[in-house]
Amino acid sequence: MTDRRIFLATAFLRAMSTGMVGVLLGIYFARIGLGASTIGLLIACGLAGAAVAALLATLAAGTIGARRFLVSLSLLGAVGGIAVAFGSQPGLIAVAAFIGMLNGMGRDRGAALIVEQAALPSATDDRGRTKLFAWYNVYQDVGHALGSLFAGLPSLLRLLFDFDELTSLRFALAAAACLLLISSLLYLRLSAAVSAPVPTRVRLSPESRRILVRISALFALDGLGGGFLTASLVSYFFYERFGINEQLIGGLFFAARGLNAVSHLGAAWLAKRIGLVNTMVFTHIPSSLLLVTVAIAPTFPIAAVLFLLREGLVEMDVPTRQSYVMAVVKPAERATASGVTHLVRLGAWAAAPSFAGACMQSLTLGAPLFFGAGMKITYDILLWLSFRHTRPPEEC
Repeated sequence: MTDRRIFLATAFLRAMSTGMVGVLLGIYFARIGLGASTIGLLIACGLAGAAVAALLATLAAGTIGARRFLVSLSLLGAVGGIAVAFGSQPGLIAVAAFIGMLNGMGRDRGAALIVEQAALPSATDDRGRTKLFAWYNVYQDVGHALGSLFAGLPSLLRLLFDFDELTSLRFALAAAACLLLISSLLYLRLSAAVSAPVPTRVRLSPESRRILVRISALFALDGLGGGFLTASLVSYFFYERFGINEQLIGGLFFAARGLNAVSHLGAAWLAKRIGLVNTMVFTHIPSSLLLVTVAIAPTFPIAAVLFLLREGLVEMDVPTRQSYVMAVVKPAERATASGVTHLVRLGAWAAAPSFAGACMQSLTLGAPLFFGAGMKITYDILLWLSFRHTRPPEEC
């Protein structure tokens, strides 16, 4: 199996695990008798572990070696996930969640993503880089969607084996953890080309440092806008505004993930014709404008159609953004660049939801959609003004 196929397979498996955990975790914690504040704290412990791992990926993955680091992440995730699944004491679950980097958000944003994206360009050439990133994101989105569907595994276990509800939830969470064990076995087959340690820590060149500072500041603004638009808040908006049930919202988001996956391939096709930066900006702005129309739509069917149109565009900047960052720094600097840009986005994304919730309560239900769209449009304009002349090698 080639390195390229290994990364696509592990991205898919990790996304499936993340999709399952994102749906089941809160339900499981409630079923073992934990209150809302404790549930929030335990989810925060898992995300804190993920943040620490992301920092280590940025600072030390190169010296440890990609293969060894990724295998370690997968094993820790699996062990921590199984410990959470069969734990009962909140203190022990908190430790296991931290060690296992348990992701309750339903989207893969962890350390493995940072390392894989830094290594992906070595599996292709400059002309094939954006297409490879597009397929990488397709596999992730399909994994997230299928993971959400497989979150129905507890119901199947109860039907087939007469499990009680808690036992079925425990085994389903353990199954999600086992997907990471499979990933660890795949990582062992990575070639020396991407897995060899770097003897010394790479120092960014002055030019790369300037680029990273500027683009990271813009990514922070985009991440802040994205934090106003998390899936949970958008779901809450649909639930409160139109009075629809969870099943209908779940179906809507499953369709949205499918459109996200298709759009990644469209982004690679478009980037070959108009360039990476233009693709990022001129697909992102319409998606933000569509989001504003969702906030003012009079009925759910209209809002749903507008939302799905938006989802068909909003992710086209993801593979192009990843490809662009990897292209404008030197190959030896890619791990650092991937880590820094992901950490900035993750930090901004995590800081925004509390402000978004306050806006929904004190202003209007659709306020986060307006504010999030406004910040994203501002980001797009500034990105185009700042980087339209900084081109990747294949566009020179």
